Amino acid sequence: MGLGAIDLNLLVALEALLEEKNVTHAGVRLSTSQSAMSGSLARLRRHFNDELLIRVGREYELTPLAERLLPVVQGSLQKAEEALSLTRHFDPGRSRQRFSVVMSDYVMTVFVEPLLRVIAAEAPGVRIDFHPIVDGQLETETHLRCHDLMIVPLGYQLPGVSEAVMHDRFVCLVDPDNPRLVDGRLTLRDLAEMPHASCAIGKSHTPAERQLETLGITPKVQVSTPGFSVLPFLVSGTDLVAMVPERLAKRYEGFARCAVVPAPFPDVPLVEAMYWHHNRHADPAHRWLRDTVRRVGDALGQKAAEENPDEIPGEIPGEIDGADASHPERAFPQLSAAS
Repeated sequence: MGLGAIDLNLLVALEALLEEKNVTHAGVRLSTSQSAMSGSLARLRRHFNDELLIRVGREYELTPLAERLLPVVQGSLQKAEEALSLTRHFDPGRSRQRFSVVMSDYVMTVFVEPLLRVIAAEAPGVRIDFHPIVDGQLETETHLRCHDLMIVPLGYQLPGVSEAVMHDRFVCLVDPDNPRLVDGRLTLRDLAEMPHASCAIGKSHTPAERQLETLGITPKVQVSTPGFSVLPFLVSGTDLVAMVPERLAKRYEGFARCAVVPAPFPDVPLVEAMYWHHNRHADPAHRWLRDTVRRVGDALGQKAAEENPDEIPGEIPGEIDGADASHPERAFPQLSAAS
């Protein structure tokens, strides 16, 4: 059967149906009604003479044919997207493009301001919608398809393409009058015995918490929040300790009454990476967005190196091929205690 015998738009519907395994979710993804998606599924079933989706309990599962179809359809649509992108031209100065970017509250605090300054100068008509990380967003490909970029800590097993854009290290925050604070420092025993205020993003622990675990310390978490930004205010006036990225701690100096204390173990790097779906890789507008984010990250790293030449970790590689596969070694390194 030739290509002219089938509406190629059905391939887009087929990809959504096979990835979502749900007619309603596929319709939401494509901004299509449930009845229209049901009609597309019926046409696809007739074409392939296969159910494609079968109900098992309250969920749907792919048939064996659908399992084989999915990677073929994904690859075909990616190639089609790349072919169409070759003729496009993106002029940032005239564009009124609208991008969608997901990032943690920490990245919003330290990254958005310099990013918006660059965009205002180079692409005043461009709009960026920033979205917070929500539960379950770092475990599936669906959200990566719905947004242009996700800037999250390196180590989450997101599919697609990834590139490191910013690095930081963890420090401790305590109230200045905390009796455990001696000569501006805390010990490992202090961290083992003090109550902690912790940030919980997804199902993983932060690199600093994983480092404590390698040292045999299980933090006594008394308060947990979905982001880093509120932690300085929770520490102020309490006996809590929080481990936060250093850039964020410096941004809150003067706003929250807390002392920034070096961690009593070797520096634990925090690497923020931008992730994007492979079907956007060749798009000129998306390339411009990635280049802009990359330049802002480089500028922040250079500024930090100039201000603290002996404190900020060295350069990190830009391209991270298979970074998530090396999660334990590269994202959350296991370090030894300081002597």
